[in-house]
Amino acid sequence: MAVYKDMPEVEIRERRLNAILSYQGDAETLNIQSKKRKVKCPGSSYNQCSQCAEGCAETITYHVIGAAVVSHAPIGCSIGVSPRHILSRAVSKNRGLPEHKVQMISSNINEEDTVYGASKKLFAAIYEADRRFKPKTIFLQASCASGIIGEDMESIARQAEEKLHYPVVPVYCEGFKSNIWSTGFDAAFHAVLRRLVKPAQKKQHDLVNIFNFAGSDTFIPFLHKLGLRVNYLVPMATLEQIASLTEAACTAHICETLATYVAAALEEQYGVPEVKVPPPFGINWTDGWLREIAKYTDRLDLAEQVIAQEHERIQPELEKLRTQLAGKTVYVLSGDAFAHNLANIAKDLNLKVIGLSTLHHDLHFETPQQVNTLDALIKSNGNIKNVTVCNKQPYRILKLLQDIKPDVLIVRHPNLAPFGMKLGIPTLSEGDGNYSIGYDGVLKFGRRLIELLAAKNLFNNIALHAKLPYSKWWQQNSIVNFNNTQDGGL
Repeated sequence: MAVYKDMPEVEIRERRLNAILSYQGDAETLNIQSKKRKVKCPGSSYNQCSQCAEGCAETITYHVIGAAVVSHAPIGCSIGVSPRHILSRAVSKNRGLPEHKVQMISSNINEEDTVYGASKKLFAAIYEADRRFKPKTIFLQASCASGIIGEDMESIARQAEEKLHYPVVPVYCEGFKSNIWSTGFDAAFHAVLRRLVKPAQKKQHDLVNIFNFAGSDTFIPFLHKLGLRVNYLVPMATLEQIASLTEAACTAHICETLATYVAAALEEQYGVPEVKVPPPFGINWTDGWLREIAKYTDRLDLAEQVIAQEHERIQPELEKLRTQLAGKTVYVLSGDAFAHNLANIAKDLNLKVIGLSTLHHDLHFETPQQVNTLDALIKSNGNIKNVTVCNKQPYRILKLLQDIKPDVLIVRHPNLAPFGMKLGIPTLSEGDGNYSIGYDGVLKFGRRLIELLAAKNLFNNIALHAKLPYSKWWQQNSIVNFNNTQDGGL
């Protein structure tokens, strides 16, 4: 069955990947049941908070250099523009690029528009974005409001394109369509594949596509050791880079959740092979990743030399870090797949991974050949007893941490860090998704954990003054089976 379908909208993850939002058990059981598509996920009767697919789409569209974004939504849906604007400026400076500013306009759908239609507002916003930013392309982001009223963004985009003479690209990331907000990544990448990617004019056998978030520039110096160049995608990429990504020797990504869809579609449609091993987080995964990259770029002998040299170089400091961190327990809380990445690094540092929470879980993948990082983590780390799938529900996460009491909490998203801090748990926020890749990434990870544990008294003081808004019954009882509870007594 084809991965890419030439349709305006990508199929949501619940249907395409059988993604789930609720699980409690151990890693091996989840892995076995996932392969059989038999994970029981009855859900929950109560959600304390949520996110939106439009926000995930923004992580792609807002950071395309030379593009503008029209959010066809109420103004409140644009709340994320300020932090993303700050992020884009910081990342462009870090990578030595001209300062990138997010170029976004909201059509500001209101109550009257939901009755009488908002097409005039959308046209006005498109032409204002053209006048104000002079972009080379415009993304039209859908929203719950535009989706509910059935706005015909395809025809509006075509009409605007005829006048502007450059691509106007609809992105169907309505939040209500999927409970898995990572569907927003797929929606943005599907739009890019439909309208901006072009067949290769030539092949560049020393070029590697890296689909990543807007992180620091760690892949360029890392792959330079193999004499390779990096095409960072899609955040902080130009439209020319996007158009020519079909010329690369292969495609890699830092996270299954982010980019397995676009990587599989590129291989299927344009013959750019996807690197089908775990990303380079932790020593054994880095070894395998380099060998796989070398296979597609005809550098196998050089890769073995680099691996041997890197192992020898990091060994003295690695042993010192392992001795200092031996016996410490760690809990990882992150998006699906990236949590597996962080746990694999923790294993290399002699930490004991006693728990893992992901924000969703895909039961299968775009193609049978794609990497299963949960399976790879079990093989390198062994079974993990406490594994949950939980879509950022504070009342559940706080209870899990309170009962398991890890020495360290590692999170991917900054807004998850307070979970541990309020309980006095030293918490490391891995906000930069690129920072800990490769061999040096393991060492940097270990150094930060040493510094973090030295500040234990700070976290104890935070816990003394933090007040949790939950009942004594909830806090004093042992872990509830979240898959069966009605979430009462909060």
